[in-house]
Formats: sequence, C-alpha cells, structure tokens
Amino acid sequence: MKIWTCGSSVKWVLKCLNVDQRRQLCQSSKQLLEFFRRNPNDFLLRLVTMDETWLYHYDLETKQQSLEWRHSGSPRPKKFRVQKSTGKVLALIFWDQDGIHLSDYLPKGQTINAEYYSPLLVQLKDILKEKRRGKVTMGVLFLHDNAPAHRALATRKNLAYLGFQCLITHPILRIWPCWTTTCSLD
Repeated sequence: MKIWTCGSSVKWVLKCLNVDQRRQLCQSSKQLLEFFRRNPNDFLLRLVTMDETWLYHYDLETKQQSLEWRHSGSPRPKKFRVQKSTGKVLALIFWDQDGIHLSDYLPKGQTINAEYYSPLLVQLKDILKEKRRGKVTMGVLFLHDNAPAHRALATRKNLAYLGFQCLITHPILRIWPCWTTTCSLD
C-alpha cells in the first residue's frame, strides 16, 4: 500500500534573497498590485498560476500483513515508525480562483525543461477552453516563478502563441521550512 503525503507542519519563511532579488520582488509586486487595482474582478477571473511540489510516498504494512501469532501472555510487538520515504515524485499543478485545472506528475528520470513544459501549457489551454471558456476569450493572465524551464525562449514563445499574457515573474519565490534558513528580508 502506498500513501502520498505532501509538505510539513512547520513554520515557513521566504528563502534568503539578495539585494537585487529583493528589489526585483518589490518592483514586480508593485506592478502586480497596480494591475490588480485597475480591475480587481477582471484580474482574478483571468489569473491562472502554477507551481511544483514534491510528493513523498511510503510503503506501509496492511493490518493483515502486520498480524503475527503470539502467546496470550507474551508482550505486544513493537511498531516502528516509517522513517524514510520509499520515493518521491514532482507534481506540477495549475490552478485559478475556482480550483485546480491540471496536475502532472514528472516521470522518473525526466527533468522539467521547455520541451516537457510547453505541451503542458497547450494541454492547460485545452482544459481552460473546455471548463472556463470565458477565461480564454478574455485572455489568460499566467503567473509562474522564474525556473529555467519557465524562462526558456521556447516556453516564452509558446505562451505568446497560446495567447497567455505572462505576468511578471518573481525571483525564486520558494518557501522553505524555518530550520533551513535564518536570514530575514530586512
């Protein structure tokens, strides 16, 4: 039996950013806020975003597998916690204000590059045409981070071809568990 889990229940903080990244983050945040202020309803209706996350899975024993014969006076067997995950898979998730539209799981041994990412954008547009016809008509505002596959020329050309208006990409907006970093944004 495999169980999929995601994330951790710890406090999260922004990754350490250098001065240029903080300046770019501030500038792009102001531009997004200005775009939103022009027409808040239109902005939220048109916005689609994506992100990647690691999903970890574990192999656990079923109740039947963990049964063993023992004498009525013998101590109960010790149960051990599962320590390490059996494996992990990278999930790419595309969503808007109404929910998730597309989830893709990266095959083992595959890396995310423009050749892998671009067909997902085509698939996303097809799904939006089917589920959210008005969004495609109004024009999709697409927001993603600045991962290499997202910045690639082939990806940018594909976004333009599909009619997606790519919003300002933030500098590496990843959040990390608080024990991995101690820096502040000051």
